[in-house]
Amino acid sequence: MSPRKAGRQELTRDSIVYKARELFIEKGYQELSVRSIAKELECSHGAIYYHFKNKAALFYAIVDEGFLALNKRIEEILGEGQEQDKQKQQRLMLAFLEFGLNNQSKYEMMFMQGKKEVGGLSHEAANHSYERFAQAMQTHSSSLLKASAVMSAFISLHGFISHYHGIVKGYEEVKTSAEDHVEFIIKGLENETKF
Repeated sequence: MSPRKAGRQELTRDSIVYKARELFIEKGYQELSVRSIAKELECSHGAIYYHFKNKAALFYAIVDEGFLALNKRIEEILGEGQEQDKQKQQRLMLAFLEFGLNNQSKYEMMFMQGKKEVGGLSHEAANHSYERFAQAMQTHSSSLLKASAVMSAFISLHGFISHYHGIVKGYEEVKTSAEDHVEFIIKGLENETKF
């Protein structure tokens, strides 16, 4: 008699998310199916569907954890100290770079994987984080920033992370470059407010 497979009562949402995160990182969104996740968990694919509507919903549950952590960090910085606006902007941008480079697999899932397939699910969480970032940048600017300037700053930060993704192990390896990059972005934002 073969050993009993995990049933839906024994298979928790957290255990599915934990294993699926590893598999999405290893194989990518395109190459992974609910059946292959079930095979790794030694359960039926129906047991996974009991907890998640489809692969996109499972992916979103994993991605959502990353955005919650990123948003929490943004809120922590906004709640700390009475820094000058420029210093608060620097800290926000450096925290974003630090998060992306210290959590490369998580960041990749949040911003680079599954966009086409997951569609609105990942975009909704990403948009919420971006809106909070943009609002914070605007609040801590001495004059009104163009929306396009804030978006360009965000894209520049994303580009920095993407450039070093997989090349460095973490933020500390490129801390000086990150600080220089943020200073460059801030100078660009200051120029935008002069027009």
